[in-house]
Amino acid sequence: MAERHLHEAPPPDSETADRRRTAITAGHSADPGTALRLLDDPEPVVRAAALGALARLAALTDEALDTALDDPASEVRRRALELCVEADRSATALLDDPDPKVVEVACWVAGERPGEGDHSVHSLVRIATTHDDPLCRESAVAALGAIGHPEGRAAVLAGLDDKAPIRRRAVLALAPFKGPEVVAALERALEDRDWQVRQAAEDLIGLIG
Repeated sequence: MAERHLHEAPPPDSETADRRRTAITAGHSADPGTALRLLDDPEPVVRAAALGALARLAALTDEALDTALDDPASEVRRRALELCVEADRSATALLDDPDPKVVEVACWVAGERPGEGDHSVHSLVRIATTHDDPLCRESAVAALGAIGHPEGRAAVLAGLDDKAPIRRRAVLALAPFKGPEVVAALERALEDRDWQVRQAAEDLIGLIG
């Protein structure tokens, strides 16, 4: 699966930072009790760190993960989504999250779970073709390529007419798809104004040719 974009939160105040460090330390010192307590911290950055600590200790329960996926803070929902991959949990519902940063991570998770393509492909197609945030469209295109579901092919092809980063991602995402439309699209991409798109198309045509 392609790399994800990272969104940085503003630095916490000193007291919050101390509690966050305590949560992280709990994950490295076999202290699940402290991590569990900090799951109820008022600050999202601490709750997110506590989630990671519990996951490191193999003490993250389904109930705690479900609660985090429904957390009012998008930072916590994003961290919970990342942990869904390790926990082998589906999180397709968050493909409809109101926060674009959460949607981007949800697309990445969907791409890491290709066996659920029948359930995620329609949401990913919608995101790839209509979402206002280009990072979400890019992440959805990448996920559709990772899944390789036939119903995602048209959306990946449409990505070749989007912004340059999305066009690059779309070329790579065409790898699992076959047919004359795909070949024709790659040949057009050889003339793209962005050199990275042209290079990616050349490399892929060399592999399928």
